[in-house]
Amino acid sequence: MLNSVFIQIVSGAATVANQVADTAANVAVQAAAVPATSTIVIPKQDSLSLLDLIMKGGIIMIPMGLLSILTIYFFFERFMTISKASKLDKNFMNSIKDFIHNGNIEAAKSLCRNTVSPAARMIEKGVSRIGKPIKEIEESMESVGKLELNRLEKNLSVLSLIGRIAPIFGFIGTIAGVIKIFYDISLTDNISIGVISTGLYQKMITSASGLVVGLLAFIGYYILNAMLDKTVNKMETASVEFIDLLQDPTK
Repeated sequence: MLNSVFIQIVSGAATVANQVADTAANVAVQAAAVPATSTIVIPKQDSLSLLDLIMKGGIIMIPMGLLSILTIYFFFERFMTISKASKLDKNFMNSIKDFIHNGNIEAAKSLCRNTVSPAARMIEKGVSRIGKPIKEIEESMESVGKLELNRLEKNLSVLSLIGRIAPIFGFIGTIAGVIKIFYDISLTDNISIGVISTGLYQKMITSASGLVVGLLAFIGYYILNAMLDKTVNKMETASVEFIDLLQDPTK
């Protein structure tokens, strides 16, 4: 009796052991059949393009883009205008002196009209007033000089304004980024870098953009002012030479 029970237990244990062994073998075969390339690969983080970086700055980047376009446009427009105005033939005043000494006033006026320069327009006004008191000639030339200077200074104030307001727009973007950070934290109750990264992007990108645009506007503004100062100096020199010519015709 005991022997038969023991034999049944042993035979049952052997059957279970065989089933476990078969299952393990099947698992091993299936594992071997899985290709080695099925391992999990963590994708690498792609680098951000400049456009993607700008887009992360948020809606505040729209006015920043407009300001940058205006800065570039007004700088090159004024640069070409002032460069053209500063050009004056070295022999211009010598020719004017020769015409006046010879009494050829019409030739002097014609030369002034054909010379594209603020200084030439000042001299033309002075030539047209020859015969009147020196004081009146000086005042008329000074009036033309002021008009020419105002024309050359046109839109320079825009560059100065952009240089002041661009950093302010960047500061607004910084505040918006901080607000977004706290809003995202309130939604997730989590202060991990993944939660606050969007707000940080907006904060830093807008700040940097505002400073860059403002800096470029200020640099352009002072470059153009330096060019304008040289042009004004040429106008004043031509005016002084002309008045000296009228006061001392034999000079």
